[in-house]
Parts: sequence; structure tokens; C-alpha cells
Amino acid sequence: MKKIKKILIPIVILTVTAISVYFIKNNPPKSQREKVSQAPLMTVEIKRLKPQSYPVMIESFGIVKPQIQSVLVSQVSGQINQVRDQFREGGFFEKGDTLITLDDRDYLAEQKIAQASLMFAKQGLLEEQARVEQALVNWKRLANGNKPSALVLREPQLEAAKAQVLSAQAQLEKTDLALERSQIVAPYSGRILKKYVDLGQVVSVNTQLADIYATDVLEIRLPIKNKDLGFMVFPEAFRNNNHKIADTSVSLTSELIGVQKWQGTVVRTESAIDTDSQQLYVVAHIKKPFDISHNQKPSIKIGQYLTANIKGKHVENAIVIPNSAIYQGSYVYVVEQDVLKRKDITVSWQNSTDAIIATGLNFKDNLVITPLGQVSSGTRVKVTGTKLIQKKKRGES
Repeated sequence: MKKIKKILIPIVILTVTAISVYFIKNNPPKSQREKVSQAPLMTVEIKRLKPQSYPVMIESFGIVKPQIQSVLVSQVSGQINQVRDQFREGGFFEKGDTLITLDDRDYLAEQKIAQASLMFAKQGLLEEQARVEQALVNWKRLANGNKPSALVLREPQLEAAKAQVLSAQAQLEKTDLALERSQIVAPYSGRILKKYVDLGQVVSVNTQLADIYATDVLEIRLPIKNKDLGFMVFPEAFRNNNHKIADTSVSLTSELIGVQKWQGTVVRTESAIDTDSQQLYVVAHIKKPFDISHNQKPSIKIGQYLTANIKGKHVENAIVIPNSAIYQGSYVYVVEQDVLKRKDITVSWQNSTDAIIATGLNFKDNLVITPLGQVSSGTRVKVTGTKLIQKKKRGES
């Protein structure tokens, strides 16, 4: 039996192998490959480009500064014996308001002395004029028709008396002025930025009393990027010419405390390029910024940071696309016959959302506005709203 098994097992194995080879040769496996799918790889949204009039808004920024800022100083010395309630940091005042009063008793005394000196000088002038008249009468009576000299008619003495009167008058005016200056008066309507003195303090000549600024106009110095210069309407004045290009409106915004907005105007262009930034600056004004009409709570502050949107030129027949459709700042995708095409572009102007295209695109191009990843030019796509676009094309034709 063992010998029979040794003989039969190899025979069975050879037989099964032969049968398997026969079936494999006569029944090859069917190919599982199918035709390549013709379905689009992705769906995209497009924007049909058309000419438009685009108002350029130029973005900038700046710090609020006073148009007029002064250091209020004392022109006379004395002790402060009265301070108005407005004389504090942030206090408002009007032109002509008395902010500080100094002790004026010394100046009142000097004024009386000057008045007395003027009276004596006038009396001396009257006496000298009487002597001149008497000298002329005496000369006519005794001179036998000869011409009198200046000394005989006391002309030098008369001029000296007149000089005494002028000197006394000047001294009185000086004491009057010192008395007037003991009242520290506001030179314009404004606000206290910082005060340095207070009630009871003794001040001398040229003592700094406070930093003040005018509240009728505030200034913001705004840099203009070099790429925006061609789209800016500059308010320019020309020598020997009264003509001036009209002021440009500007919207100013702060997010320091919520969102605050002010409307201003760009009133002048600086005469030189800034050496540090190599940019041209313009100056904007906010008129009457503290009036209740602005309805801003809290009110605008000196040193506050503002962003600006300046009204620029209107670009006619412009091709304007969203920045999100531009890749690496140099190319976009369009759809032609359901196929993506890459187009290189150049941008003439750009802000944070839009771009005006100089070259690379034409009117009626179908711009892809759907964000794409790494996509090759020539990829077939399905356009959102294709039927509607085709209907429009048939209607146009």
C-alpha cells in the first residue's frame, strides 16, 4: 500500500496541475478596465468681465495733531491769585477768556507813578511853551528887525520838554501793558493739553503756564503709497496763480473705543518727499471736531491713530476683479469651452479687496472666482449656472 500511495500522489498532483494550466490558457481573465470618465473634475463659479467706472479709494493712516499748538507763558511776574475752572487738562476755553489772574498791586502802583510823571512832564512842557512865547515877544521888542537864533527862542529847551512828555507817556503805556498782562487771556478758542502752574504759585517772566491748542481744526498727516500717486487727486496751489485744485474728501475711522468716524478734507500737499519713508504726504483737516454735530463719544483725542479712505480718481472702462481670484500676484484662471486656462496679468492698482487689471484680461472673459488649489491649465471643469450662461449667449447672438 505504501508503494501504491507513493506512485498515485505524484500522478494526482500532475493531473490537477495540467488541468489548471489548460483552463487558464483557454479562459483568460476579462479586463476590468473601463473607459475614462468624461465627468468634470470640479465645479467652478465664474464672473463675466465687463467694463465699469470704478471710484478709487486710497487707503492711508495718520496721527491726530493740532493745526495750532502753543505754549502759554507769563509775560510778567507775580503770584497767581485766581484760576478759572476751565484751566485744567482737557478744559475748553474761548478766545478772550481770562484763564489766570496774577497779583497786580505792584503794577497798579507803577501805573500811578507813571501817571504822575506824565502830569509833571506836561506841566513842564506848558511852562516851556510860555517861556518860548515870552522870548519871541522880547526879541521883537529889542532886536531891531534881526532874525532870532534857536537859543534865543529856547527851541532846544522846548524839544527837551516835549521829549519828557513822550517818555512819560511811553512809561505809562508800559505800565498799562504790564497791568493788562497780569490777566492771562486765551489767544484763541481752544483746549488745555497740559498745565504747569496752579493757584498760589509765583511765576516770573516767560514761565510756561500751559500747553494749549486750537479746537477749530485738527490735522492728520497721511502718507500716500507710490503706487497710489497716479490715482490721487492732489490739492495743489501754484505760485502767482490763485487757482487751486479742489479739496478732496476723506473718511477717517478709529477703533480705539468702538468704531468712530469723522469726515474730513485733504487740504494741501507737502512740498517734499519724506526722506525716511520716501513717500509723499498730504494733510487732512477735520473742521470743528468737538462740535456736538459730530456726535462722537468720547471725542477725538490728540495723538489718536486713524485710518483714512481718500477719494481718488474715477477709472473709466476698468477691468476690476477680486483679489481672491489672483494667484501669486501674477496670474488668474478663466474658462474657455469648459476648460481652465491660465492667464498672466499685470495689476495697475490694488487695495485690500479689489484689483484693477492693466493687461492680461479682456472684456467678456469668464474669470474663475472659486478658490483653486494646484490646478493645471487645460483641466476640464463644470461651470456653475452653465445653462443660464448659454441662454445669455444665445440671447446675445
